[in-house]
Amino acid sequence: MHDHTHANEQYEWPTCVTPRCGRRLWTSEAGRWTCRPCEDATATRIAELPTHFRRLNTTAALMKGAAPTNAGGSGTRAAPIPPRLDVLALVGPGGVAARLSAIEDAWRQALGWTVAPWRGSPVQAVPQLAGFLANNLLWACSSYGSVGQDIEDLRRLHGEMKALVEGERRPGKVKIGNCPVRVGDLWCWTPLTATAASHRVRCETCGGRWETLGEWRELRAAQDAALAELATQQQGEVAA
Repeated sequence: MHDHTHANEQYEWPTCVTPRCGRRLWTSEAGRWTCRPCEDATATRIAELPTHFRRLNTTAALMKGAAPTNAGGSGTRAAPIPPRLDVLALVGPGGVAARLSAIEDAWRQALGWTVAPWRGSPVQAVPQLAGFLANNLLWACSSYGSVGQDIEDLRRLHGEMKALVEGERRPGKVKIGNCPVRVGDLWCWTPLTATAASHRVRCETCGGRWETLGEWRELRAAQDAALAELATQQQGEVAA
């Protein structure tokens, strides 16, 4: 008579290799590395990546375009509009496209396929990379032992992008100089701040507002003029 109890104690039921999951696989999932819910969730995330990328890339373009140049070298100590560095890090060459490309390369190597073709700029590449991963996700979940880490990487990437798109992560404020609005014979001179999330600035004291790129340039010019006038006054006081 066989000791089935001992055999059952030695048997380890297969579990999903995806980090944060690890649930037992159903009998119908026999031979797979990940459970079907993890595959479905990953497929949804992959499908959303190109849309998130397009929205982030637009935000990045706006922030870069809003930063005024100081070609005159006036020496103003006011900082330029801060670029959205967290967004730029994702939409740039080493961001989303590079992270997706690394997964594609690993999958191609496991499949014995040729090296991935050059897919152009990140804007051109992300939809193609997402398409490749979507088309081969079933294979990876069924036959690729390292798929769990790739699923986790995709979850993190999707989370980073979604958080920025939906504004869940608020960038800190950056000082951009003082308010140059005249209030009587004096300047308001309240310290102004801006965030990378918005190109709108408002003075809490006098109510001055600067929203467009042209208005930002006017703000810079007014700050430079005020600083120059203050410097002239100080020099006159010293001379006296």
